[in-house]
Amino acid sequence: MAKTKLSVLDLLKMKRDGEKASWLTAYDYPTARFAEEAGLDMLLVGDSLGMCVYGYEGTVPVTMDQCIVHCQAVRRGAPRTFVIGDMPFMSYQKSDEDAVVNAGRFLKESMVDAVKLEGGRRVITRIKAILDAGMVVCGHIGLTPQSSGQLGGHKAQGRTAESAQALVEDALAIEAAGAQLLLLEAVPPEVAGFIARRLAIPVYSIGAGPECDGQLLIVSDMIGQFQAFTPKFVKKYADVAGVVTAAMKSYVQDVKKGSFPADEH
Repeated sequence: MAKTKLSVLDLLKMKRDGEKASWLTAYDYPTARFAEEAGLDMLLVGDSLGMCVYGYEGTVPVTMDQCIVHCQAVRRGAPRTFVIGDMPFMSYQKSDEDAVVNAGRFLKESMVDAVKLEGGRRVITRIKAILDAGMVVCGHIGLTPQSSGQLGGHKAQGRTAESAQALVEDALAIEAAGAQLLLLEAVPPEVAGFIARRLAIPVYSIGAGPECDGQLLIVSDMIGQFQAFTPKFVKKYADVAGVVTAAMKSYVQDVKKGSFPADEH
């Protein structure tokens, strides 16, 4: 039987039933096909593509046009998977109008199922504007890479009572604004668990412990493809970099020795 794409109502039911949602980032058609075949519940076309695909030092240089192209590829590869488009830096910060126009581009040009934007109470009017335009919104708080400079780098958030309280208030504000989903990044498990239990909407974790309603990982980290660094919360399920490098070395040797191409090639 062909896989049926989940809806926000399905994701909400999964939370109520205690069923964890599994999702990964994806940036291209082949990876999206693999993910759909593997049964992933959701895919995020993250602005992490800046580092994982383009070799940028962070996510800030990523543009809307880049995100759109990668979302289109992922949608073609995973037509029956819930896909979230990640709104890049300066695609929503300027105004509510900019936020709606750019969120609309994701929907019209890439046929994503939702958009994600970073920030808590400071982006509430953006969230409401996108929702009022008829789109699904996933919030994102905790470590927010687009504003990591303000946070002192890529560091865990919510480690003090004051910052934990601020995260709870952000989460409540995002839910009150009408967002259907929330992602917590690099937040202590006890804080993340409290938020997940407090909110009626699904709350997902990327490095925020096991008590959330599902888990997200960067696919390039999970399969061992991205080698610059690996967050300590990542479990590597493969060593793609090692396999591909070994294959390329064998090819070089075969070409140098003249054993490729052989008669059968």
